[in-house]
Amino acid sequence: MKGNALTEREGHGRSLILAIETSCDETSAAVVENGTIVRSNVVSSQIDVHERFGGVVPEIASRKHVETITRIMEQAVEQSGYQMKELDAIAVTQGPGLVGALLVGIVAAKTLALALDIPLIGTHHIAGHIYANRLQQELSYPAMALVVSGGHTELVLMRSEGSFEVIGRTRDDAVGEAYDKVARALKLPYPGGPHIDRLAAEAEEVVPLPRAWLEADSYDFSFSGLKSAVLAAINQARMKGQPLDERSLARGFQESVIDVLVTKALRAVKRHEAKELLLCGGVAANRGLREALSASCEAEGIRLHIPPHALCTDNAAMIGAAAYLKLERGLYSDLNMKADPGLSLEKWSVE
Repeated sequence: MKGNALTEREGHGRSLILAIETSCDETSAAVVENGTIVRSNVVSSQIDVHERFGGVVPEIASRKHVETITRIMEQAVEQSGYQMKELDAIAVTQGPGLVGALLVGIVAAKTLALALDIPLIGTHHIAGHIYANRLQQELSYPAMALVVSGGHTELVLMRSEGSFEVIGRTRDDAVGEAYDKVARALKLPYPGGPHIDRLAAEAEEVVPLPRAWLEADSYDFSFSGLKSAVLAAINQARMKGQPLDERSLARGFQESVIDVLVTKALRAVKRHEAKELLLCGGVAANRGLREALSASCEAEGIRLHIPPHALCTDNAAMIGAAAYLKLERGLYSDLNMKADPGLSLEKWSVE
């Protein structure tokens, strides 16, 4: 495969990346120009398929990706106003994610890169979530990223562009996973996060629940104990035959989660003298978290970036934004690239 993307970009003043995202239950393709301009971003969600099961079924997710990936890629290129022959590179999520789902996107990306004779760029899913913020404005370094999603809860220090150091991570449940488990216990539809967020906003009272702060100097997170406390409150009400105030319980759960996330994120920003805080991941769409973090950052004089809702959940535009870091540096992937469900963010760094 020819590594000709940089040479072509010098000739026409732009680079076009067709990005593909199939790490879980969204099939997405996007055309991103120069790493910051979204020319198209097509997303096909599988929520209605998995809702009946109360969560993502990996085999079904992979099958749905196979059914839709070609059409989604074609739509992305068509909506961008460009043609396939004008693309400079193909980017695809290499990991982390569901291995079967990742493989569908990777095979499609390899095939197209080979057919067009342009570079292939394997991209880290979390780097994509982080660099979704760059689709809205330029970033300043050092920066701190608070990653909150169904599979990840991390604090990532970025000392410079494309460098990632994970300084804190969940020791058990990711925050999005905790939301879904609590929602399931309350018999709310999947995905549970938006329903918990809505109930919490409607509550007039709050059920006090514990916070897991861990060691005094730790930036790690733990939500399994909080989840257990919610389940205990539900079981206690049922055993006593008392009505369960779902709104107050949802508010107590959400306030506990937000308190820990905001407190640790702001402490990390100050400790590492970061110039700004980036919120990213699917749970970044949570209204309660966005409002609390915005208020706390304003009070502390910390610059905060939060992507619009459409760029918080899984999408290919964010993959194109992150892949541009490697396109600029000519760091391409081989056609023997494999799906890597445990891909390290720190090892994916461009430095």
